[in-house]
Amino acid sequence: MNDWNTQIIEEFRANGGKVAEFGDSPLVILHTIGAKSGRTYEIPLVTLLDGDRMVIFASRAGAPKHPGWYYNLKANPRIEIEYGVERFEVDVTEIHGEERERCLAAQIALVPQFGEYVSKAAPRMIPALAMTRVR
Repeated sequence: MNDWNTQIIEEFRANGGKVAEFGDSPLVILHTIGAKSGRTYEIPLVTLLDGDRMVIFASRAGAPKHPGWYYNLKANPRIEIEYGVERFEVDVTEIHGEERERCLAAQIALVPQFGEYVSKAAPRMIPALAMTRVR
């Protein structure tokens, strides 16, 4: 894990899920399982709150390829996440079509910089993944 992610995770945990750099944007820490390695990785991400689920986007800041964690989630879609002071299991499913477009528009409205990621990534379509808490 790089130093920036380490700092974000430390601040997240020290402040009940808040990180100054992200203001009021909701954050999660994913605990993904490596598709090839089987190792656990911690990834801090901004999330979109969408009813009783959360949506994350595999933007990789607009890079031409999907982030590694996307493939980890496709291979191992039940993971633990941290949100605020809670840690719990979620099932992750990729969303498509109108549902993806609705969530993408909502994310851009909340985090305008995300629109730049979408433009920069083109023609790659940034995947949207819904996380639903396991009851």
